[in-house]
Amino acid sequence: MPSFDEVLKEAGEFGRFQKRVFFLLSQTGITFSSLFASVVFLGRAPDNFWCRIPGAAELSDRCGWTLEEERNFTVLPLHLRNESVSGECERLDVTWDPSGSCSSPSSRYGNDSTGSLPLTPCRGTWVYEQPHSSIVSEYDLVCGNAWMLDLSQAILNLGFLAGAFILGYAADRYGRILIYLLSCLGVGICGIIVAFSPNFTVFLIFRFLQGMFGKGTWMTCYVIVTEIVGSDQRIVGIVIQIFFTLGILILPGIAYLIPTWQGIQLAISLPNFLFLLYYWVVPESPRWLLTRKKGEKALKIMRNIAKHNGNFLSPHYSEITISNEEVSNPSFLDLVRTPQMRRNTLILMYAWFTSALIYQGLVMRLGIIGGNLYLDFFISAAVELPAAFLIIVTIDRIGRRLPFATSNIVASVACLITAFLPEDVPWLKTTVATLGRLSITIAFEVVYLVNSELYPTTLRNFGVSLCSSLCDLGGIIAPFLLFRLAAIWLELPLIIFSILAAVCGLLVMLLPETKGISLPETLEDVEQL
Repeated sequence: MPSFDEVLKEAGEFGRFQKRVFFLLSQTGITFSSLFASVVFLGRAPDNFWCRIPGAAELSDRCGWTLEEERNFTVLPLHLRNESVSGECERLDVTWDPSGSCSSPSSRYGNDSTGSLPLTPCRGTWVYEQPHSSIVSEYDLVCGNAWMLDLSQAILNLGFLAGAFILGYAADRYGRILIYLLSCLGVGICGIIVAFSPNFTVFLIFRFLQGMFGKGTWMTCYVIVTEIVGSDQRIVGIVIQIFFTLGILILPGIAYLIPTWQGIQLAISLPNFLFLLYYWVVPESPRWLLTRKKGEKALKIMRNIAKHNGNFLSPHYSEITISNEEVSNPSFLDLVRTPQMRRNTLILMYAWFTSALIYQGLVMRLGIIGGNLYLDFFISAAVELPAAFLIIVTIDRIGRRLPFATSNIVASVACLITAFLPEDVPWLKTTVATLGRLSITIAFEVVYLVNSELYPTTLRNFGVSLCSSLCDLGGIIAPFLLFRLAAIWLELPLIIFSILAAVCGLLVMLLPETKGISLPETLEDVEQL
């Protein structure tokens, strides 16, 4: 009986069929990255808002004020009292008479008395010039509630974390394509509910669920793509991440054209329903079918792949060699039971955590300071494009391990140099920090590929999902680590990033090289790498 890799070579390792499946599933990267970065535009700070004085709404209706006129009557007295008071988080502790003067609503308190009137914190009575432009204005996430915007992103990352565990396990037990399609359906439905959430609690619940299903779509499509191509073509695992960057590049254009956060949310959610059409064109992973002792179905799919690629399998093939390894429900213990698997798992978990922490930390540090939000976001995303091309040029020539280690070391050195460069050369600090961003992006993309190549088929989806869950943990910790350490010393986060990246660069050199090696099918295959 031939092995799967022998049959795949005969059917075509990256023919017309695989190219079509690759292109279709790659679109998932666009929708997932848009979800990942959407908070930048969903949570835009409102341009103009102020705290409404009780009775102001009724008086404004009676007097026919514009919002600008109401704002002037509300905020100008505060400026006269104290120029540093903006009227956004505090207001005069008064109540306007709805039947009072339209030209001087505070006249009942005396023309010169506003300076002596007490102030009170604003509590849920804000007025926004553009009330539906973002979730900040929709749910009053300003002043004392501003932390809730950070909570919304943390909840999304928690959803990613849950998806890595729950849907990673489900994909190894019930099949890649089934979980992919269910996840696409879940992202679409939850995205619609998020867009029309009646309150912030409902918003958070379904944003968590959208994150969970979103992680299911991304991780599962990635595994399907890497399992249907030959060992020499697994570079597609890097190419697919170009579509992730493409989604980030497209997002500011969507946000620029759509003025409301609900519209943006729907624009990044509804395309997931189109992916349900893949049911008729994307088959189940034949590698997975073999591990579930479904050799006939796997062979049927391989014959179909060969036909589309213009090849033909030998007619005497009646069965493909399947793993003799007993198939069981995967668990974390399976990933650390044997020495090589244990070493691989612990190093990969650290690499995922470090890459995510440094990547998000550098994005927030470089930030997008002032200027045009849409243009600045686009430019910052474009920095990531060279990463994939650099990997494509080097990874099949010199292997996975050396670029993986080198990118971490370069990121470490760049962070360290940036921390000690003088402030009077901002262009140089920005350039070196950008080099760090490029390097950690390379490390981030290589870890995807290496992770999928170091686990047997029976544990691949679960292993990739579990290890990448540390990425989500890093994403949750990054803003807190950055801002707390920066309060002590502005450059202290860069020192921590430098240490973490240097350690990662050394550790990944302990991983086996997987260039040109067939994907391992069993635990024994992994131990022999």
